[in-house]
Amino acid sequence: MANINDYLDWRGDIPISKEFPFNEVDNMILSRFSYLIFDKIIMEEKETIESIYKKMRDFKNEEFNYNGDKELITKLGQSARFKDMVVTDYVKNNDSEIEKQFSAITVHNSKKEMYISFFGTDKSIVGWKEDFNISFMENIPSQTEGVEYTKMIAEKYPRERIRIGGHSKGGNIAIYAAITVPEKIQKRIIDVVNYDGPGFNMKKVNENKGKDILNKIFTFIPQESIFGRIMEHAEKCEVILSIEKGVYQHDIYSWQVLRDKMVRAESLTDESNRINNKITNWLENTTPDQRKIFVDSVFEIFYSTEANNFEEINWIKNVPTIISAYKGLSPEDRKTLIEMITLFGKYFIAKPNK
Repeated sequence: MANINDYLDWRGDIPISKEFPFNEVDNMILSRFSYLIFDKIIMEEKETIESIYKKMRDFKNEEFNYNGDKELITKLGQSARFKDMVVTDYVKNNDSEIEKQFSAITVHNSKKEMYISFFGTDKSIVGWKEDFNISFMENIPSQTEGVEYTKMIAEKYPRERIRIGGHSKGGNIAIYAAITVPEKIQKRIIDVVNYDGPGFNMKKVNENKGKDILNKIFTFIPQESIFGRIMEHAEKCEVILSIEKGVYQHDIYSWQVLRDKMVRAESLTDESNRINNKITNWLENTTPDQRKIFVDSVFEIFYSTEANNFEEINWIKNVPTIISAYKGLSPEDRKTLIEMITLFGKYFIAKPNK
């Protein structure tokens, strides 16, 4: 089996053409492109993927956000398929005061089309807090900024058609931007792809049922997905095979590809359904205000550790404190809290570079 980096070994020496067109694995690669460490280099107004690779090649693997990222930019920068693509309009705009973590970049994958890639979530506490705010807010700041970014790019490059994509929260932002921008921009959109990003509340889903743009939106989740099944999806959704287990399947480098397609899984697992049912029941039986109080309370304790990201938290020391601080919660809320803490603990203790 192979992942996106292995795909570049197979197809990287063949430029995109009518004979070898842009495919769904190329799409997944560009959705992941926004995770690279652009904030650690000097970005010119126009770069190529090759020029970015040359600026990043001396960084050590651990200086990248996630395992696999250095290998990805190295293979992209050396590949005939990707290295000459023009890269523009890198934006990073984080604001802890309003709990916003936003970043995006645009890749012009041909003279006639471009790919808007939205960054998802890093290891920061504020970034994950914004993710959970989706459960009770009409829209989060990153979604709003994603709309404005898409409108700006569409106006700046009026002759190019548009692809939009993102992994995790980036995929959610991609969908939100696509369903919110004016119809004249929607008509230029080729497709919108969300890789294991959460959905939306039923109000937002119902508002967009029947819209033509929905036919251009696709969501892919691994067979044991947790994050990608939070909230509702109105768009087409397919299950992809991951070689990891549980929460680690969120790592896009674990998703399997065969030649120029992602490998489909037979179905979602029982464990994915169990956790999804638990989260869905909690969402259905609480009001937005109750969810806000719960999420704010949990993250207030994370903030009290004075850590900036989850890797800095001493989980063994702090988890008992987190749980005991909320003895007054209902039994069901305590179960939900413990499950949430367990997921974070597993994700950031066992695999700190994921």
